[in-house]
Amino acid sequence: MKFLAPIYNAGDLALVHRVAYPRQSRSHFDSQAYWESGEPNTLVREGIFYRTLLESASNSLAGVSIQTSLPALFKGSQIAVTNIADPTRYALLGTPTPAADGKLLNSILAGNQARFADKRSRELVQLSYENLVGTLDLFAGIDFDEDPTPGDPTMQGNYYQDDVDSDGPGSGHYYLFPTNAAKNGGGTVDRYVVDGGAYSFFEQLKAAALVLNHTSAVIAGTQMDGFDTHNNQGGATGQHANLQSRIAWALYGLRKYFTNHADRVSWSNLVVVTLSEFGRTTVQNSNNGTDHAEAGLMWVAGGGVKGYGKGGRTSGVIGGHPSDPVPWATGPGGSMFGVAGRYLQRAIDYRSVLGELILDHLGATQDQLNRIIPGYTSAGEHLQGGGTSSADGTQIMGEVDVV
Repeated sequence: MKFLAPIYNAGDLALVHRVAYPRQSRSHFDSQAYWESGEPNTLVREGIFYRTLLESASNSLAGVSIQTSLPALFKGSQIAVTNIADPTRYALLGTPTPAADGKLLNSILAGNQARFADKRSRELVQLSYENLVGTLDLFAGIDFDEDPTPGDPTMQGNYYQDDVDSDGPGSGHYYLFPTNAAKNGGGTVDRYVVDGGAYSFFEQLKAAALVLNHTSAVIAGTQMDGFDTHNNQGGATGQHANLQSRIAWALYGLRKYFTNHADRVSWSNLVVVTLSEFGRTTVQNSNNGTDHAEAGLMWVAGGGVKGYGKGGRTSGVIGGHPSDPVPWATGPGGSMFGVAGRYLQRAIDYRSVLGELILDHLGATQDQLNRIIPGYTSAGEHLQGGGTSSADGTQIMGEVDVV
């Protein structure tokens, strides 16, 4: 994860530790649904970013998902959010674009002369239609195959001298979005910055970056899989180390891209945040892997993030210090083993982190945030100011001043 060094040292990276929600479920399906809805331990299926866009969106491309299917984060009945499954061959209704945009648009308009009947979900169908038409022109101007970052000469600077042989083959070919072997250290395996299985993720990440940078989108994102490492996750090398390298290079690449190639968005007004349904057990299992657990980590990066050296912070790690409002405790009976003797104990609710970002970065009002995250200012939840959660009796820190 050495590629995080320049981001961390600049104060643009915060590692928010001990993050979870009350009465943690260790089911992937339940826990992911709770994170994405913003309402843990309920059956709500509206996404937290859907409600954010519903409160504040003013354009047809406010939110974009770049993955196989639209995540619950963006799902709801009153906004049709765009999802792109394959950014390298952007197509709507199976018709390749941009060459066929005009023909496709005329076909859509001709086929929708009558209003949809007032029946269940018809309003969403109408919105989906309007969004489909609206995104044709917007996406036609984006070449998802483009390489806005043909190489990063800063890779030959102080941080990465061990990784770049200025006289060797492939020198200078460290692309910010390594989408194939040739763009991954010049195609030389021992010079790769990410593993060979990461290329599809970086295709999607590049597409999300292009959409944010060249359209009026407010939120864009994708998904990285592979963290369910019950077996042989490895140590300094192996499958988990590969995943960590993907995170590190993704954040490094995004910072360089939005710093050097800013169009509508720059690194100073971008926030990158990660969500994961739960952490892993503190101790490995007998198969040299880790199992479903409790609290975990949220990465928050951006030019406006209050990391190391900003706002008086002497560390970019939030929630990992003895001086925290909920002190970090070391040893076998400490925070790492605070639940059932094998799980990291929660000290920060994920809704407090997202709530602060929605309020202070995306510009929602407090009233809007209270609707986006129900119970945000509730005395029992303590999501804003911290306290003892009435849901499970766990003391939490509230907002952590991350932006």
